[in-house]
Amino acid sequence: MKRLFIYLKEYRRECVLGPLFKLFEAALELFVPMIMASIIDRGIPSGDRGYLARMCLILILLGAVGLLASVTAQYFAARAATGFAARLRRVLYIHIQGFSYGEMDRMGTATMITRMTSDINQVQSGVNLTLRLLLRSPFVVLGAFVMALLLDVQAGMIFAVVIPLLALVVFLIMRFCVPLYRRVQEHLDRVLGITRENLTGIRVLRAFRRESNEIQEFDSENRDLTTMQLRVGRVSALLNPLTYVIVNLGLVVLLYTGALRVDAGILTQGVLVALVNYLSQILVELIKFANMIVAVNKAVASGKRIASVLEVPSGLSSGQKHAADGPAVKFDRVSLTYKNSGEPAIRDISFQAEAGQTIGIIGGTGAGKTSLIRLIPRFYDATEGCVSVFGTDVKEYDLQELRSLVGIVPQKAVLFQGTIRENLLWGREDASEEDLWEALRIAQAEVFVQEKEDGLDALVEQGGKNFSGGQRQRLTIARALVRRPRILILDDSASALDFATDAALRSALRKMPDSPVIFLISQRTSSLLHADLILVMEDGVVVGQGTHEELLKTCEVYREIYESQFRKEGAK
Repeated sequence: MKRLFIYLKEYRRECVLGPLFKLFEAALELFVPMIMASIIDRGIPSGDRGYLARMCLILILLGAVGLLASVTAQYFAARAATGFAARLRRVLYIHIQGFSYGEMDRMGTATMITRMTSDINQVQSGVNLTLRLLLRSPFVVLGAFVMALLLDVQAGMIFAVVIPLLALVVFLIMRFCVPLYRRVQEHLDRVLGITRENLTGIRVLRAFRRESNEIQEFDSENRDLTTMQLRVGRVSALLNPLTYVIVNLGLVVLLYTGALRVDAGILTQGVLVALVNYLSQILVELIKFANMIVAVNKAVASGKRIASVLEVPSGLSSGQKHAADGPAVKFDRVSLTYKNSGEPAIRDISFQAEAGQTIGIIGGTGAGKTSLIRLIPRFYDATEGCVSVFGTDVKEYDLQELRSLVGIVPQKAVLFQGTIRENLLWGREDASEEDLWEALRIAQAEVFVQEKEDGLDALVEQGGKNFSGGQRQRLTIARALVRRPRILILDDSASALDFATDAALRSALRKMPDSPVIFLISQRTSSLLHADLILVMEDGVVVGQGTHEELLKTCEVYREIYESQFRKEGAK
């Protein structure tokens, strides 16, 4: 948690001024009972209207100045808390962006979202309350006690008994409740995780008619959360009754002894009223302080979760080297084992690709095809062997330069809310309109974009939901082509295209000027017929490599795939 406070440094002024203005407001508040005592003891008995008017004006002035001080304190506290939260969120986001796929897999997307949203909001609330109440509440309690002693020492002794009793009740309840609040937060995280998962996959849930099962699971977690909240609620609910009982008992004693002393002429009525007001101030401030402790403990728990993410080092250190002479891509006895996985995803793979070549990769589900191509842009680092790009080990590359050489079209076509133009410019921000249309033409997306009323400025909904699967795939291919990459990776990214469109796409890619090295992962052997090199993968191992004709003769796995598809395609 301590490492998070460095992000408060640029708000030192606000962190000082906020509490100071709160202390100033509290000091003014402590004078109010004294003025009321003066009005009761002097102004009312004497009937001096001028004096009463002056005292009332002073009360109004104290109220106005106190309000101004309170608003100012709130401004500085809010400025510090929101600025701190914004900066922390930015630092956390940048840190997460530096994670490799491995770190993201371990942490989990849902966990990252929770840290970025609810946890940072809890920390912001805790900082805000701390700046406003951490000094104010103890100051008022102590100040009220001192003022009571100044008014009457014997009455002050009642305060000396009541204040420790109140503090003890608050301490015991908070000591019991704080761990429970942390457990409530953990249960809340689980409920939020289930909710997010269900809403994201609602189409799949409905397709498999799993609504009732998911409702039962949600109800179970929700009941656990409710039970925990009720448990902590029952305990925390004791705070107000117990403190009010203590205060009211103290008030009874104060009024009884005070009345006797008023009758004896030792105390005045105004002083007794002032003592009652000071006792009420103590009660209110201790309740506020208890609520602040709850909020601060929630903030500390959330802060620790945020700090745990910031303490995870990125596995991707950027080197300083640049492209050199050598093969476009070379794998030299490369293996990859995922974190906490017993078996390697790929094992002992060696091949090289030259500029302008098309490398086809085929194999069954789970064969390691995607794992292999993820090593090229360093989404993961090889655990054994060496992956080099244009003669330089990818681990020694400047990371930004390495990824600027690569254009990637993932299995799942991902588009972002905005326009077609804005999505394409992700590939290269300074691309001209001619470049965009050229990329669309090669990707076989030119026709349906032209048919849109706004063309390149047609709206794209979140996730590209207003486009078909094939249209989304072609737009993501165009986005990668806008970059003019020297290495183009198509990870089964034409699966939603019909055979004619797929063939036209492959033909257009082969005719590209300054043709990049193309890695083409496909389940269709027809898509790989013209590849310069085909890698056949099975269980993480390359069981065959060569051209289509060579593999038909030498690789049984490839031949079985081809013949099964050829019969199906021939039947059509």
